[in-house]
Parts: sequence; C-alpha cells; structure tokens
Amino acid sequence: METSVKVFHWLPRILCIAAILFISMFALDAFVPGLTFWQQLAAFAIHLIPSFVLLLLLIVAWKWERLGGILFLLTGLGFTPFVFNHNYQMNHSIAMSLGIIALITFPFVLVGGLFIWSFKKKLQKPL
Repeated sequence: METSVKVFHWLPRILCIAAILFISMFALDAFVPGLTFWQQLAAFAIHLIPSFVLLLLLIVAWKWERLGGILFLLTGLGFTPFVFNHNYQMNHSIAMSLGIIALITFPFVLVGGLFIWSFKKKLQKPL
C-alpha cells in the first residue's frame, strides 16, 4: 500500500477515536456527591450513550468507508445547529458557541470527509 494511502487509511480512524474519547470525558460529570454508587454508575452509563453511538458509527466506517464517512458528515452537520442553540441559550455568545461547535461537532465532520477521501484514494489506480 502506498504511503499516502496508508496515511489516509489511518488518519480518520485515529482522529475519530480521539474525538470519541474527548466526547466521553463529558460523561465524568455524572459523578456528583449525594448520589449512591449505583445512581452515579447509571448516570455515567446514560452520559456515555453518545459515545456508544459514535463508536458504532466508527465500526461501520471502519468496514465501509464511504457509508461511514457519509454518516459522520451527517451526524456532525446535523447536530451542529442543536449544539449551537443549546450553548447560545446558556452563554449568549456567538463566538463561544462557535468555539464549542469547533470542539464538539467539527471533528466528526472532518472525520467523515477523511473517510470519504480515504475511500476515493483507494479507488485510484496506482501508476
């Protein structure tokens, strides 16, 4: 396999794993004082649902890059208005809300584009 093909094969996978781990860190806010161990564990599991869904998308994308790329693009772009509106309602700052979009949804748009690019790169005939 050509070096650039290898890079485009692994880059979206590694970035997606990193983005899912980043999203998963937000589940740690489920551990609050005043709740029992089981209540905290249940809240933690519920907070990890988005990470599990993203992990399922990664599994699909790992096997079928074009489909996975499209799904990641749709997920990232589809959630952008919801994340923006939610954050804008909390902080009333367009700049801060755009920054949060850049951290939370843009990585998945990028990963989707990279999966599609990787798929196209593998279709090209080597010279």
